[in-house]
Amino acid sequence: MDYKKMKRTLIAMIAMFVVLIGVIALTNLETVMKKLGLTDGQVQETAAVEEDTTGGQRGNDLSAFLRDETFFDPEVKFKSIESFSGKKVFLVMSSVAKDLRIMVVDSVGRLVTGTPFTIRIQGFGEYTDYDEDGIIYIDGLRSGEYSVLLEEAEGFIVPNTITSIQVKQEIEYRVLDDIEYMILTEDDIDVEKDDKFLHSAEESADGSENTELGFANGTGKLGIDVSRWNKEIDWEKVKADGIEFAIIRCGYRGATSGSLVLDAMYEANIKGAIEAGIPVGVYFFTQATSEVEAVEEASMVISLIENYDVDYPVFLDSESAGGNGRADQLDAEERARYHKAFLETIASAGYETGVYASKNWLNNRLDMTQLSQYKVWLAEYADAPTYEEYYDMWQYTSKGTVDGIETRVDLDLSFMNIDTSINHAKGAAGYTGVIDGDSGNVPTGSDTN
Repeated sequence: MDYKKMKRTLIAMIAMFVVLIGVIALTNLETVMKKLGLTDGQVQETAAVEEDTTGGQRGNDLSAFLRDETFFDPEVKFKSIESFSGKKVFLVMSSVAKDLRIMVVDSVGRLVTGTPFTIRIQGFGEYTDYDEDGIIYIDGLRSGEYSVLLEEAEGFIVPNTITSIQVKQEIEYRVLDDIEYMILTEDDIDVEKDDKFLHSAEESADGSENTELGFANGTGKLGIDVSRWNKEIDWEKVKADGIEFAIIRCGYRGATSGSLVLDAMYEANIKGAIEAGIPVGVYFFTQATSEVEAVEEASMVISLIENYDVDYPVFLDSESAGGNGRADQLDAEERARYHKAFLETIASAGYETGVYASKNWLNNRLDMTQLSQYKVWLAEYADAPTYEEYYDMWQYTSKGTVDGIETRVDLDLSFMNIDTSINHAKGAAGYTGVIDGDSGNVPTGSDTN
């Protein structure tokens, strides 16, 4: 191709390009003018549109689709995510034997009360917390794995997953890990109805008891047992007055409600006694009406003492709640069986343990043949005990006076050899072992010093 032909061809291509640009510009004149600010924004039609007989459109308005509201898919409207408000709750479950305890707790582990939560057990049905205490208890179950779902509840965000738990066939005397969820304070109960222990020893007191501290000299170690009833105690003064040990009430089961209740003065008493250099033990007032409840009581005690150096035994306080307590009508065999469940659970955690009871209670209200391997803390208010069996400690009066305690106080003599050099607090060397020392059992009137 010669030079002239090439030149003509190039000019023709440029002309065609210019014409094409012009057509496009004319077609989009309105848009261009808007971009250049040459119109007032009013839509100006630049080409006529004719309707054909097929219902379609034809013409030279190539931008018409921009004004056709039906051309594009409808705008996607994103629905705003609903904001859920409410307290998150969770399930905590445990089984002692052929039973299932389900607790509804909040994010910090407190029982959620005041709502009738309902749980569904797959294959068994629904169970509702009608008393709204945050606990649903089911007994009489067969052993096996159970799947539990918490139903929706207004004002709460519940787990949307199914939780499984193994229900045990036989009772195991082991501490329940989740017992802290069941422990109440005295602010949560009616104290007048629930804390109703009576000194059973007073029923057979003959008026000959000696309330003088000097009475104990030479016959064993002198101690006291205290609870919230003794009010605030000055433990340094108690120590200076010759007290060598203290048995402190850590809690009780409500005589009416059956609740597990922390003694209001427990923390202050155990800390104060230890800081003053007084060796301590603890006791728990029972109202258990089953082995399961006894394991619960023991589990509570372990949870309360494990961080303290508890040298003396853990005692189960077995006495009346005034005749109308939930456990007062148990027979001797039942009561001993439930006591044994408590004592075995305490022993399984590595602590020495025993029973506190009056002479009459030991003789008539407990089957002591089931409990012969445990310590005995005798309560008999007399100048000398008349109980004919062996005992390890003797509460000889409830009318003692001790400097640092403004109320009357129980006085005790211990005949046990307690090695107080071992630290029994959790994480210390003595925590997992049974407290050292011999049985300490002595018959009536024996001198072990």
